Amino acid sequence: MELRFADNLARLGTESAFSVLARAQALAAQGRDIINLGIGQPDFPTPPHIVEAGIKALRDGHHGYTPANGLVTLREAVAADLHKRHGATVNPDNVLIMPGGKPTMFFAIQMFGQPGAEILFPDPGFPIYESMIRYSGATPVPMQLHEADGFGFRAESVLSLITPRTSLIIINSPANPTGGVTPKAEIDKLVLGLEAHPHVTILSDEIYSQMLYDGESHVSLLQYPQIRDRLILLDGWSKTYAMTGWRLGFSVWPDAAVDHATRLAINCHSCVNASAQFAGIAALTGPQDAVRAMVAEFDTRRRIIVDGLNTLPSISCTTPRGAFYAFANISRTGLTAAQAQDLFLDKAGVATIAGTSFGAMGEGFLRLSYASSADNIRMALKRMAAALEGRT
Repeated sequence: MELRFADNLARLGTESAFSVLARAQALAAQGRDIINLGIGQPDFPTPPHIVEAGIKALRDGHHGYTPANGLVTLREAVAADLHKRHGATVNPDNVLIMPGGKPTMFFAIQMFGQPGAEILFPDPGFPIYESMIRYSGATPVPMQLHEADGFGFRAESVLSLITPRTSLIIINSPANPTGGVTPKAEIDKLVLGLEAHPHVTILSDEIYSQMLYDGESHVSLLQYPQIRDRLILLDGWSKTYAMTGWRLGFSVWPDAAVDHATRLAINCHSCVNASAQFAGIAALTGPQDAVRAMVAEFDTRRRIIVDGLNTLPSISCTTPRGAFYAFANISRTGLTAAQAQDLFLDKAGVATIAGTSFGAMGEGFLRLSYASSADNIRMALKRMAAALEGRT
């Protein structure tokens, strides 16, 4: 029997970090000692008061469906949190609770992507952006990010890519995979330039908004009232509260799009599980010291990994200003990104991610997550140094 799949499945990409994770786990199962600097998730437990809120919800009998857009108490907590952090007034009716961050990408790109449309996305950038753009039938248009700019975008460059067919621009700051943070001056210029392009919607992925260093302050696109009627915000709990496995995220939609997004949710996942939503309320309304402690520890690890990478032969690394990734330049090693990824996993027992997993502009780079202990990072750097020396 021959299965006849839809043609669009051939355009669907993947997230290579999970493939590397599977390889690393397979090697570990064979007895290899593997240090995983590939997967992008905090190595901290979810704070206990959040866990207890989820357990209590189950014990209190919250076992059924919730509204498709999420519990009103949670949506109100999200709106209050956004006002506290960004000074932005958000109507809870425009908030949609999601099972993680990817569904917001999926919904937004499906909503604005179709044959004939063009969607701008960061390169290097989170691989699901380009994958979903291609799946929608739209044409992906890469916004090239450069090491010399700290992997932030230049507004002039982005605006030059807009055509009458451009339907959506995807912005991500702080950024995965680079840790890059776009300066406020460039965001100001972009918003000003978008006044000449009222047909363009913006998806702002701000999932790392609370992971900033060196005195950086997050600039949310919610702070620009002139684009609020065409802005989709993506944020959530996964990174900030070490809740990746809870599958809990949120998005803010403009008035013209929120009903469409809600209908997509009904068709896709019905609603987010109830106990996770109660945990989300506890996260936003409870103590934030665990968040501050985690970011402070990431800052310590950031310095260790950047300093260590810059001592490795033929490798350099700019200092990331957000998220928990280092994007190391390996171009002087003579290895491609994929070759370097394989070398460090096979010879050093260190899982990293080839920069090309995040777009063509990632060639010559490796992504390393410092969401691992300082001791693991130091050991990984020693092993990587030995692997590089073993090539000569």
